[in-house]
Amino acid sequence: MAQAVTIEVELPSGSARLSGDWVQGGRDDTIVIAHGAGAGKNHPFLVGFADALNEEGFSTLRFNFAYVEQGRRMPGPAAHAIAAWSAVIGSARARVPSARVWAAGKSYGGRMASMAVSQGLLVDGLIYLGYPLHAPGKPEKPRAEHLPAIRVPQLFLEGTNDPFIQPLSQFDEVVATCRDARVEWVDGGGHSFEVKGRTRAASDVGADLAPVVAEFVDAAGRRTDESTEEEKA
Repeated sequence: MAQAVTIEVELPSGSARLSGDWVQGGRDDTIVIAHGAGAGKNHPFLVGFADALNEEGFSTLRFNFAYVEQGRRMPGPAAHAIAAWSAVIGSARARVPSARVWAAGKSYGGRMASMAVSQGLLVDGLIYLGYPLHAPGKPEKPRAEHLPAIRVPQLFLEGTNDPFIQPLSQFDEVVATCRDARVEWVDGGGHSFEVKGRTRAASDVGADLAPVVAEFVDAAGRRTDESTEEEKA
């Protein structure tokens, strides 16, 4: 059962309150989930994704960025989203201090998480639900200059027909610049993982991504634990 929470964030324009939905699971892993630019935390895709993660035993915290709380349709400055990510990650850590914390985001939400981490936000890994490498039809303006600076594991979940990462060869070159990254493809999927000719509820599409995320978290967590043990030896 989700618990409604409120998270305080200090923005350059003043303080703001973000709403979130918290579910505590039995694992020592929390996944914080941000929405894309055009939809809030209650989009069926994200609800289905979070519900499936909860069934896997993860704690989850879905949240709204400030511009959604304020009734605006367009995101504000990146600094506002980065501040929001910092506040929400802090809230998640306070709820289960022993848990590893992973940042996941749909499109814009994931990109903002990556920018926050490149600027020093501490998380155990990043999960992109359709990374928006560039605006559709504008591959000459990639949004990737910060990605090589990220040290934590990164999972790119991508549709092969997503216009935000065409041509795929450019996307592959960007991923190759990352220190620790892997890509999982949804064959024929668009930016929201919809597949042409196949009608499915958005909640089911989101839920289908959860097992891949669980496997990524388990594998990345094992590597971290092994490195810690080696350092202690």
